[in-house]
This record gives sequence, C-alpha cells and structure tokens, in this order.
Amino acid sequence: MTQVPRDLWVTLNGLEFHYRDWGGSGQPVILLHGLASNCHIWDLVAPILAKDFAVVAMDQRGHGQSAKPDHGYDFATVGADLSAFSGALSLRSPVIVGHSWGGDVALELAVVQPGLPKGLVFVDGGMINSSARYSSLDEAREQMAPPDFKDFTVEQFSRRVREGQLGTLMTGQIEEIVLANFEVLADGTIKARLSRDNHIRIIEALWDHHPPELFPKVGCPVLVMPARQKSDPSTAERSDLREKSVATAAAALAKSKVVWLEDSIHDVPLQRPELVAGIIAEHIQSGFFG
Repeated sequence: MTQVPRDLWVTLNGLEFHYRDWGGSGQPVILLHGLASNCHIWDLVAPILAKDFAVVAMDQRGHGQSAKPDHGYDFATVGADLSAFSGALSLRSPVIVGHSWGGDVALELAVVQPGLPKGLVFVDGGMINSSARYSSLDEAREQMAPPDFKDFTVEQFSRRVREGQLGTLMTGQIEEIVLANFEVLADGTIKARLSRDNHIRIIEALWDHHPPELFPKVGCPVLVMPARQKSDPSTAERSDLREKSVATAAAALAKSKVVWLEDSIHDVPLQRPELVAGIIAEHIQSGFFG
C-alpha cells in the first residue's frame, strides 16, 4: 500500500515548524534536508522507509513551510530545534538521516546530546568543512551563496533545472519537489523560501563548523553514504576531496561504515530513492545501529 503523508505543524522554541508524517511503526527515523532545500527532498525515499519504520521529515528553521526568523541559524540553535522536535513527537532513540547540511546538523546534535540519536546516516553530507576549503569567510560567502532566481518564472526555472543534473530524471513529481523550495508569486515569478540573508547566516555558521574535530566525539554508529561519479571527469576534483573527507571521518568515528553511492549526484534522494532507502533499511534491520 502506498504511504500517504500527513502535513503537520508543531511549536518548538516559540516557532511553528512544518513536517511530514509518513506513518509507519517501529524504529523512529527523522529525515533532515540540506541547505536551501525542504522536507520534500525525501518524498521518494520516505514512503519506502515507512513500510518498516516510523518516518517523519522536518522542514528546518527558515526552510519550506516552517517559521523564518532572521536569527538562530547557528548549529546550537538549529540542533535545539531538532532536539525539541524529537521530544515533542516522543521519538525515542531515532535514527537521524541527514542529506548534505542536514547531516552536519545531525553531527553537531550527536556531540551535544549523545544520548538522543540511536545512530546517524549521512547522505552525501555531514562533512562540510568550508574553512578548510576556502581561504576566508568572505570567499565562502561568495562561493556558497545561492543562485539568484529573482524574476524567474516557473517555466524559466523548470527549464534551468532540466538543463542540470536532474534533467534526464525530470518527472512531474520531481518538478513539484524542486519547486517546493520556492513560493510562486501572483505575477508567476518565484521566490526562494529560504531568504538570501538566512542562507548567508547558515554559511557563516558553517565557517565555525569543523567536522574532523567533531567525529571523535560521536558515540553512536554512523552510516556514511557519499555520492560520486567516477565516470564524469568534470567531477574528479570534487570526488578526490570527498574521498579524503570520507577517509578522515571513517578513521575518526568510533563506529562507522561507508557505503559509496556510485554514479550518483548530490541530490541522490531524488535520483536513486530505492537505493538510498534500501541501504538505510538494511542497516537498521541488521542491527548496525544497535
């Protein structure tokens, strides 16, 4: 039977947060999106996981349909949102799955509250180390700033997406998922749900985030699922950096396992949802997380 989610809201730390409850029962699983994304990035993965587990996907502060204050984008506050979310929904010992920046949020939470997660899953994330990659915070702000889609119509934006990595995968459902990152204004143009100012605030928080220093402090098991495209020469430099980061994480984490997602793009939850869900489910069911 196809899992149909419920769109719900919960008040955390004085703010309203949106999440999708995909139902299911058993081991709780919290799905976290990446920077400038939203809970819909998991719309293809979540229903598969919900066949065996209790699955929820959260819109983090500033993203999706959650509250958008102009403060609180440091890891301490975003982690406190996640902790409050787990508590409000009575999700005991959840496995926290983070895509991209979501993995880094989960990493910091596991250090600050080691008794909260049963385990972590990094889906092409959890290892953002911008201060090691860029020479200054100004450079990081410039290089990691969001694209400017001001005055883009839905049609223009969809055309741009089709020209990118998701182009050959584009379906009506994936187009809706990608467009969920934006509001459609009365004149037919789009506006990012995560404001540029709040995006920059997260970049600034990432500058002070140093995963190699955090990995040794994580006590729970971590499943690392990095994506790479060995057949694409244009990604060689990025793949080399990723392999070094993964090796650093594997060596420093107390209990970890690396499963490479070959021939996969960064938005692998949209590209290969069955693979992503299958690997996560296999490791929960095999007892990897205890």
